[in-house]
Amino acid sequence: MATQSPFSMLEGLFQNLPFPLTPPAWAIEESHRRVVLLLNHVLQQEPQATERLARQKGRVIHAQWREFTFRVQATAAGLLDLADAEATPDLSLTITDDSPFAIARAVMQGAKPSVRIEGDVQLAAEVNWLADHVRWDVEEDLSKIMGDAPAHMLMQICRTTGQALQQFVSKRAPAGSAGTTP
Repeated sequence: MATQSPFSMLEGLFQNLPFPLTPPAWAIEESHRRVVLLLNHVLQQEPQATERLARQKGRVIHAQWREFTFRVQATAAGLLDLADAEATPDLSLTITDDSPFAIARAVMQGAKPSVRIEGDVQLAAEVNWLADHVRWDVEEDLSKIMGDAPAHMLMQICRTTGQALQQFVSKRAPAGSAGTTP
């Protein structure tokens, strides 16, 4: 007898909710500001990333998944800032997987989620380079707060847990389910 993944049960539960789970506008705006702060923190760790983004100054990137949207623009400093909601995007990235669990599965398998890309080819190439080459050094940031040894131990626990999750997901994933479109 085959066992059903708990993820498929949760996915069915979320899809059958009788009401939409839409946070208030102020919470969405504040979460967007926090995401921009995090992205800029990560970008500042890689000088080549800020150089590449500085060349795209003023260009607007619109990202969307389901009804959730996020719009940023490149600054002269090579960082990101929230773009006006009315700003015309130069590049639109739409995650095509509706299921958050399918997206998580693809990421856990080391793949990118399926994305539909429309707009400026050069800006798309820069965004793709950023996605492929810029990584957040979480352990370095944690070591500033808690010290080197505890940060290393915490990250080792997270890596071990992540590897176990990857093995679990790869055993459960149907063949050919994690297609990507960079």
